[in-house]
Amino acid sequence: MLRYARRSSGLGIGEDFVAKYLVTGVAGFIGRSIAAALLARGETVRGVDNFITGKRANLVGLEAMEFIEGDLTDPAVCARACAGVEFVFHEAALASVPRSVADPVGTNLNCVTATLNVLVAAREAGVRRVVYAGSSSAYGDTPTLPKQEAMLPNPISPYAVAKLAGEHYMRCFTRVYGLETVVLRYFNVFGPYQDPTSHYSGVLAIFCRRMLAGEQATIFGDGEQSRDFTYIDNVVHANLLAAAAPADKVSGQMMNMATGSRITLNQTFRILCELTGYSGEPAYAPSRAGDIRDSLADIGLAGELLGYKPVVDFRTGLQRTVEWYRLGGEGIGSRA
Repeated sequence: MLRYARRSSGLGIGEDFVAKYLVTGVAGFIGRSIAAALLARGETVRGVDNFITGKRANLVGLEAMEFIEGDLTDPAVCARACAGVEFVFHEAALASVPRSVADPVGTNLNCVTATLNVLVAAREAGVRRVVYAGSSSAYGDTPTLPKQEAMLPNPISPYAVAKLAGEHYMRCFTRVYGLETVVLRYFNVFGPYQDPTSHYSGVLAIFCRRMLAGEQATIFGDGEQSRDFTYIDNVVHANLLAAAAPADKVSGQMMNMATGSRITLNQTFRILCELTGYSGEPAYAPSRAGDIRDSLADIGLAGELLGYKPVVDFRTGLQRTVEWYRLGGEGIGSRA
């Protein structure tokens, strides 16, 4: 069973357990994967999640972790989660462009307010460093490729605005309060533990599930839009590097987190046909509001500051992901 935080001396954490690392959104697939990697190397980990989008099933295998069920929009939950922690991986968010278009207020609350609460709690608890899950959606539909960190942001969805606001809060807390922060702008992360059951889910999770079941997948747009799809192991690797890098190199910095290559949805569909055995054609539907046309990252800065380079290529990652879904989402975890 999970080690749930229990009440003690006003802090609400177990007296016999002090975590070095906090992972927010730990029941989501990125947070879960980071926590699993930390536990695998023997670290003490605390996780927090409210299960709005995270799944309880994702916590299987994380039994050595202390877990707090709570909402980061509550400052008391953030204070409890950050107590005694040295590093925070802030992965919690409502990570969906369509959902943000439908509910911008909810997205702002769970992305911006929650992030500010985490930062305030981290500062008050004496946390050394917060590593933040930024989003490539901050670049918007600017046609210039590849996307470089020096480019002016141009967010075109409430989700993108909210994630960009979080970036600014990170930098502000470094400059004003001296809290070490590192922002990693994720580009289209995919892999095991990603939820394929919601229309808000990532496209590859939905494609894998439907095509393995022999069902038609839908491409929004003409399919020639391209993405820098990034397998989860690369993201986990980068987060661990960001936590360990010297403060004088990375504190207050933002950098892209991707592979530096792109592929169209039509090409991706054909590869998935090979991997899943699906023989049909995709359905095409109108483009969705807030979606960008093309995505490609320049990952040079992450290489310079973190020593980062991708550890798993796109096709290998897609193979691993398909196999995980083929087995029912059990038995194969992230290999970070």
